[in-house]
Order: sequence, then C-alpha cells, then structure tokens
Amino acid sequence: MNARDLPQGMAPVAFTLNGRPVEAAPGESILKVAQRVGIAIPHLCHKDGLRSPGNCRACVVEVAGERVLAPSCCRAPQPGMAVNTDSPRAAAAQKTVLELLLADAPDTTALKHDSELAHWAGVASARPERFPARSQPFVGYNGPAAGPPQGGAAPSGGSDPLPAVERGGRDTSHPAMTVNLDACIQCTRCIRACRETQGNDVLGLAFRGGHAQIVFDQNDPMGASTCVACGECVQACPTGAIAPANGAYAKASQQRVDSVCPFCGVGCQMTYHVSNGKIEHVEGKAGPANEGRLCVKGRFGFDYAHSPERLTRPLIRRADVPKDPASVMQRDWRELFREATWDEALDAAATGLRRAMASTPARGRLGPVAGFGSAKGTNEEAYLFQKLIRSAFGTHNVDHCTRLCHASSVAALMEGLGSAVVTNPLRDVVHADLVLIIGANPAQNHPVGATWIKNAIRQRGMKLVLIDPRRTELARQAWKHLGFKAGTDVALLNALLHTIIFEGLANTAYVEQHTLDFALLKAHVADFSPEAMAPVCGIDAATLREVARAYATAQSAMILWGMGISQHTHGTDNARCLIALSLITGQIGRPGTGLHPLRGQNNVQGASDAGLIPMVLPDYHRVSEPAAREKAERLWGVPAGTLGSEPGLTVVEIVNAAYDGQIRAMLIQGENPAMSDPDAHHAREALARLDHLVVQDIFLTETASLADVVLPATAWPEKTGSVTNTDRCVQLGRKAVPAPGEARADAWITEQLARRLGLGWAYDVAPDGTAGADAGHGIGAVFEEMRALMPSIAGLSWARLQREGAVTYPVDNESDPGRPVVFTDRFPTPTGRATLVPAALTPPAETPDADYPLVLITGRQLEHWHTGSMTRRSQVLDAVEPGPVVSLHPETAARLGLVAGEAAQVRSRRGGVALAVRFDAGMPRDTAFIPFAYAEAAANLLTNPALDPVGKIAELKYCAVDVRPMKTN
Repeated sequence: MNARDLPQGMAPVAFTLNGRPVEAAPGESILKVAQRVGIAIPHLCHKDGLRSPGNCRACVVEVAGERVLAPSCCRAPQPGMAVNTDSPRAAAAQKTVLELLLADAPDTTALKHDSELAHWAGVASARPERFPARSQPFVGYNGPAAGPPQGGAAPSGGSDPLPAVERGGRDTSHPAMTVNLDACIQCTRCIRACRETQGNDVLGLAFRGGHAQIVFDQNDPMGASTCVACGECVQACPTGAIAPANGAYAKASQQRVDSVCPFCGVGCQMTYHVSNGKIEHVEGKAGPANEGRLCVKGRFGFDYAHSPERLTRPLIRRADVPKDPASVMQRDWRELFREATWDEALDAAATGLRRAMASTPARGRLGPVAGFGSAKGTNEEAYLFQKLIRSAFGTHNVDHCTRLCHASSVAALMEGLGSAVVTNPLRDVVHADLVLIIGANPAQNHPVGATWIKNAIRQRGMKLVLIDPRRTELARQAWKHLGFKAGTDVALLNALLHTIIFEGLANTAYVEQHTLDFALLKAHVADFSPEAMAPVCGIDAATLREVARAYATAQSAMILWGMGISQHTHGTDNARCLIALSLITGQIGRPGTGLHPLRGQNNVQGASDAGLIPMVLPDYHRVSEPAAREKAERLWGVPAGTLGSEPGLTVVEIVNAAYDGQIRAMLIQGENPAMSDPDAHHAREALARLDHLVVQDIFLTETASLADVVLPATAWPEKTGSVTNTDRCVQLGRKAVPAPGEARADAWITEQLARRLGLGWAYDVAPDGTAGADAGHGIGAVFEEMRALMPSIAGLSWARLQREGAVTYPVDNESDPGRPVVFTDRFPTPTGRATLVPAALTPPAETPDADYPLVLITGRQLEHWHTGSMTRRSQVLDAVEPGPVVSLHPETAARLGLVAGEAAQVRSRRGGVALAVRFDAGMPRDTAFIPFAYAEAAANLLTNPALDPVGKIAELKYCAVDVRPMKTN
C-alpha cells in the first residue's frame, strides 16, 4: 500500500524492512506489509480474515533496539522502525518453532496436500527429527484416554465410548468432517473461525499444559456436538487436522472453477475443486455476500450433481401407464417411462403443447397452456422460459416459486414504494444499531447471512429484536425475543406503529417530504394501542412500547423478514406494516437501514426480475402497460397484439384451473409443485388431469413422475449463466463439470422447443451449458437481449459481468459501480413519494378447534432446501438430517402422549402424514413444526391453499392440525 491508496487524511507509516524503505497503513501489521512487498515470513496462526493472536510465534521478526523478537502478524510498525525478517536470530527462532511442531506431528501432507506446516518447514529447512516427540497421551472425549502417544497407531477394537473416535485423536463421528488431533498444532484458527467468523461457539481449547487440545462443546465427539457443519474450521485449518471426511484434501485438484452457491438467496461465491470431471470439495471465495464463508449446504452439499439418480436420457411416458397421483412416490422410472432420443422427446413435447392450444381456444387468463419456471436456474433460463410461454402461446400464464414465498411482500412493496427490490444488502446489518427480524430464521435458512448478524452483535453491540412464535437459534443473541401468538402479526406490528406515532417518535420531516397518507395511517392505528393488542398477540404492552421506541430512536435500524410474514392470507398486510414502520421513522435510504425480504432460493430475485411472473414483463413492467408490451413484441419479433393486457394466472390458480380442466397442458422447468404447492393431494390430482405435461429437471421428482415427457437438464455446476442474489447482486456462475449422459442445459432445451413451436430463435445456445465465446451467441446473446428490456441492468454488459463477476443493480451505464442502497432521495413512483397503507386485523383462514387443536407451521431446515430434490441426494446432508420430524414443545408432547423419536400421525382437513417426534423447547405450546423437504411425509399434504387476496400467496405458515401417537397393532 502506498500513500496514494490511503483514505484522505490518513498518513502512511514509513519504516525499513530488511533494509528497504516501505510504507504501511496505520494499524497494518508487519506481516501484511511483508506479503505485499514480496517478502515471505513463516506464519501459521495468522490467516486472512481472522484476528491474528500471535500465538504460534512462527512469524517472529527482529526489531532494532528491542530485546525480544516480535510476532509480525499482530505487530504494527512505527515510524522509523527497522525490521529484519531474516536475521540470524529471527530465522533461528522461526526454524525452531517449526521443528518443535514437526516433532509432534505426523506427515500432514497425507491429510492436506498443501499443508502450511510442511510448506513453511520446507522454506525454513526445518528438520522434524531435531526434537523428540512428546509422550503425552491424547486426552480422550469426556476424560483422559490411556493409549499410544499422539501420532501413534490406533488400536483395533477397544472400549472407546464412540467407535468413531479412535485413540490418538482421530474422530470420524461426523459425516462431513474428520478430526485428526495428532496433526493439530493448536494455532486456534479453527476456534476463531468457529467463534468469531461464524459465531457458532462450538470449538474451544481445553485442558492444561501438555494435555491442551481442541474440543467440541464439552469435549464431545464432533458428531455428537452442536456443530452445524459450516466447515469454516476445515477451511481455516493449516494442517488437515480438521478436513473433509471424503479425504479430498489429500491430493491437489486438477481444476478450480469459481462460481456461486446453488442454494439459498444469500449468493455466496465459492470455488469448485474438480478432478476427473467430478467435484471433490468446495471452498468459500471472497464474494461480496460471504467473504469466503459458507454453510453446510454450500460446502458439503455439492455431490447431488453426481447422484446416480440423475436423469441422463429423455423419457416418454409408456402408453399403458396412466397418470396416478400415487405414482409420485415411484422412484423407478422404468415402470413409468421409456427412453427416447432428444429429437423424439422434443417433438413429442412440442406436439402435445400445440395440440392443447388447438383443442381449446385461448381465452385470456384461461388460455389452455401454462408454465412454471424455476428460481434454481440462471437469469437467462428464466428469461427464455417466460418469453417462450408468452410468445408461443399468447398467454401470461407463467409463474414460479416467488408466488409461494414472497408474492405478498412484492405486492406490498410495489404498492408502497413503487419497487419490489430490497433497499439494502443483507450485510448492511453491520452498519445498523438495531435489526428487527420477523418471520425468518436466518441461522437455518440463510446461515451465512446470520453470521453477519452475529458479528454485528458481538463486535458493535447491535441490538437484535427477534419476532417469531418459535424461539430459534438467534434468540440467544437477541436483545428481545417476542414470541407472539402465530397469526397475529398485524396486531403486534400495528401496536408498534401506534406507539411510534402517538408518542411523537415519528420522523415528521421525513414523513412530510417522502410519504403520502400519514394521516390515514394515524387514524387507522389509533385503536391499536399496545394495551389493546397485548391480549391478542401475547406480548405485554411494556415490551411492545420498549421495542417501538428502540426502533424509532436508533441511529440506523433495519428490518429483515421471511416467509413467516409472507405466507399468510394477510401476508400483504404484514408487509404493509413493516414498510410503514420503516417510512414513518425515516429508517430507509441510508446504510444500515431499510427493508429486506430474505429471498429463499438462489435466483428467486433474478427470476422475478426476468419476468417470470404473470402480471409483469421483465423489470416489473406491468402487462397492462401498452408501451411495455409493444417494446417486448418488437424485441421478440412477434406480431403486434401477441401479448395481452390481462395478467395471467398465478401458481395456485393454474393448479386449480388444471384440476377444473381449463388448463390442458403445462411446461414445468425445475419446479416441483407436487411437493411445493399447498394441499399437495389436490395439486397432484390436478397435474394428473392434464392432457400433456412436459417437465425439465435433473431428477425424477414427484412432479416429473406425472409427466408425459421428461427432459433431462443440467445441474447448477454444469452450466454458465448469471444469477441475482437477495441483495440485487448479479453474479456469474461458471460451468465446472460435464453433465451426465445426454442431459442438456435448460436454455438449450427451451430454445429447441421454441423452434419446434414456430419461433425463429437463433441464440444457438450450447447444449453442454457453456457460455460461448462472446455476447453475440449463446448465453451472452440471451443476456444482452434481456438487459435491453431491463433498465435496472442497462449498464451491465455480458463482457463486464464476465470481467467483474459481480455487480449490484441498478447500474445505469458501464462506468456505474452499482447502488447497494436505493431510495436515498426519492421513490420510483409518479410522485417520488412512498405510500403508507393501513393494514386491517384479520384472522388466519383456518383456526384450531376441537378436532384440529394445534397450529402447524412449516419451513426449512439448515441441511435441506426447497422440496429436497437436491439436498436429499447429497450424502452428507441426508446423513445429518435423514428423515422427517414433527417438532413439539415437550409439555405439548407429554399432554398428547407422544414420545421423542417415536412415530406420530399429523392430520389436517386435507390429509395426513406419519413422522417421528422431536422435542423442541423453543416451540410455542400447542404448535407443531414440520419441514417441507421430505416426500415420505410431505408437509404440504396438510397445508391450507387459502390465498392472500392481493399477493395470491397461500397460507402455508398456518393451518389447524391434530397430532397423536401412531396406532400399533
């Protein structure tokens, strides 16, 4: 770093390093300066991104005039200081430290081919035989263990408490990671990674003197500890003492490919390590959303792409096999389908779609064909899919999973702010004084995002308000946890609004300049005092007032929410309240403020931006706008009037229309409505009634089992394309491995169908998922056409995206760096102001009664995602959470005669499932929680399809159920 690189007003620190003049930034360590100028200093406890404690002493240097050597990783230079990194005294000390460590360690390159200990030992010419090994025994789990010294061979047999824990410190009790304590040098990088980066507090250093060792929780085996398998310790360990259980660190990978995680909406960047066309392991990359961090899914869930259950050839349904909704559990495709060539399958797919159009004349929203696109693919794939449905069939009957997650949030944001995007990136929590999380469980659903929240609490004292009926993981770090009665969100939020307005805490200057209808809102919430709402929501009035005051008076406060807010018949009203809270306090338009609905899938934001919604075209131009339709028609080369002005049907409406015989054919790309739709019995029957169903997917999902034609697609690591995370950051995913068999990229499949349906598409998308050489062909051409319809990314060319890898929109031109924070001065509405919309208090569509006395809440688990089609085919993820459970408060379970681990029957008015009981003291009483990733106990067989009247989203987060022990003969 030179003086010109420093922030204005900061003077560089001039000193000499090995006799040469250098400059350091204030606070920069000697080690970092040395690395920058090309001087190598051995170091082991230091790792970029972690606090440097200076405890290994491998990096000591000699400072002129000082009696003792200084650890360069945590020593900042002073003006005029003279530092020598390779003086005889410093070099001898560095070498001695390394030789002492080598004496106790095995050959660490057998565990980690690029062992840092071995590397620095080679650089320093350190000799492992110089010192004798210690004879201290490994201190076993839950007590000292007699046996061989560290590094000795583990005995066969024995009486260890866990067979997976061997004497000598080898622990294989976890399916994702193996621990080899004999290779541990106690640098504590794993502890700092666990505690300070991920905020999980699992790893520690226990015992004393020569018995000191790394432990998990209270000296438990890793597999029995509270470890969430984020693998941050694996990525931090310099010797392989903690390493992937599959042994992938033992040899160098043949290829490294940078990409983006295919799971949640955080959008973590990652590096695939590939050998012989197979992903061996994954490391976090320093992307804008994660800075190298990953969760268990991102780090260990990659092997779904290599599952033997992958679809590898096109399939056509056997003529003698009817569509039986019960066949969704059929895993053997040979009983349902026959293999076909690509030409045969594509011809059959297109013929069936054309036949449906010819047999039933289009009637606006009730046109006979509909499409479900995917939020798990690329932006280009989503764009092409919605273009195909609209161009080939003249209908807006195209939707995707946003309808089942944040449709009500989108509706409220469009109504209030004129835009549905998040106002601030998730990492802005590090700038907030207070963060309010409601209806979301980031520690489970957005784990890397949760690390930034935990960091802000520990490092800055940020106050966290967690509002959720369940006491989830973040509750222990929260300033306040408001465990309100499920379904009473509006009552609670209106009480907060009442307090802010009637205690004079509103930001009147901001309200007058930037909002409309404040008087209307004030009149509406007059009757919602905390004292009146406390009996309704179950939170005492004093707490409601305290939280409202803290939010209103914070210098910067941010709101995060998830599907616990949106998946209700009053979901739009819930979001209206959150928007009003932000606006009346002026907590918007600045770093550390704003509104952030957490996106659940990796590209739900991008798919929505690309127009995969029935009422809008790309970039949220409403289909009712003549200019927007005309622009799309010209760009797409279709006759004027092809695009109608009437919005299409939404996901649940399409399923209902299919059930009623009004939708006759469907094209489904990477979605699984037989699992994800509410009242799944009804959805499966509706899909079975279709005359023609075409499914593009990577597995024979429950939905694909009902198809007439199944087209094998590529998984995320097998193609190149852009993806947009929850922060509005457009990132580039790159092809890392070849697809199996004859699987083809979704974009290629869509283009081939378009040509057979009479559309003259000429993108020439590559069938193998590669991007092509330039923006004129393939995926690059699709991206360039897409941005021509999307002002939000007008300044983001395909060439720029390939060059920079990540850009946050809106981005107006090629020199625009992008805007992480929006609405800094005005809103994208005709008046430039936001509208405050009052929210009425309405009960859930279905409430408990004598027959169904409990409330059911559904959601995700840390290890599994969406309908489980990918994560349950990952060996590690399925091993950690192998089966479905219903979580209940222990007191509720005892009252119902339920025993932990035993089977229970859960019934609603729509169906029933059997699954094991799990006790969870964080659950509210008389409430059950079921994850929705398990086909054998699909939660959505129970859920209520009642819709929010505005967002058209189903009430997946609330229905009445009965839970009782399974009857035994």
